Amino acid sequence: MRYSLDDLLTLMQVLRDHEQGCPWDIKQDWDSIVPHTLEEAYEVADAIERRAFDELPGELGDLLFQVVYYAQFGAEEQRFDFHDIIDTLTDKMLRRHPHVFPDGTLNSRRPPGVSARDVQTQQVNSRWESLKAAERDERARADRAGVPASVLDDVPRTLPALSRAAKLSKRAARVGFDWPDSHGVLAKIREELDEVEEALAAGDQQHAHEEVGDLLFAVTNLARTLGANPEQCLRATNAKFERRFRYVEGELGAAKRPLAEATLDEMEAHWQAAKAEDTQ
Repeated sequence: MRYSLDDLLTLMQVLRDHEQGCPWDIKQDWDSIVPHTLEEAYEVADAIERRAFDELPGELGDLLFQVVYYAQFGAEEQRFDFHDIIDTLTDKMLRRHPHVFPDGTLNSRRPPGVSARDVQTQQVNSRWESLKAAERDERARADRAGVPASVLDDVPRTLPALSRAAKLSKRAARVGFDWPDSHGVLAKIREELDEVEEALAAGDQQHAHEEVGDLLFAVTNLARTLGANPEQCLRATNAKFERRFRYVEGELGAAKRPLAEATLDEMEAHWQAAKAEDTQ
């Protein structure tokens, strides 16, 4: 027997039932589930990056369960239910893919003889952003009584700072607020690094903190101009650092040298050996 989506929705209803349900699930609300949603999204990303595809169905299920939670909250408050989520999503995707569904319905298809290869990715991205901009304008008219929409609207404040920096700068770049090439970003990084050094030389810790933020934002822009995702870049570096440091620990442990007693030169020598292994 294989369980269905309807079974999952029923399960959630029972978990939230105040007489038959689970005390922990009954206590949850919109805000309490958000941290779990973020954690599950990162666990999906981690499984993909590790190519742990045998773990992926479980991790994707955990992420889907978060959506089911929000749908249940919405149903309980008579705001929306899971089927509204599906309907809203499908309608939005149909509108945003006119190159695939010209009439905006599932029954419409790309004209015969026109393949996906004939539609340029740049054209698709341009249409996508134009449609999203129109949606932002519509929301602004509804929510802010005519206040003009910003291209930075709907960039979630709860995103990790690195991801949000990339998204903010990408939005600004789409309307021309950008360097002409990566060389300009490199110059900005050097400028920000100089300002960090000046703040440190002046003994102004608070200003140094601010300048470090500017430096990180500039480095995020460099990743964007190179077509790289800064969050993924840093996660890869974290994994590399962890792998190499564990090697250092292992070598010192084999030599019965406690970390606290090892010299920096010893640790550096093992670190370089770990780097050499990475390049083999």
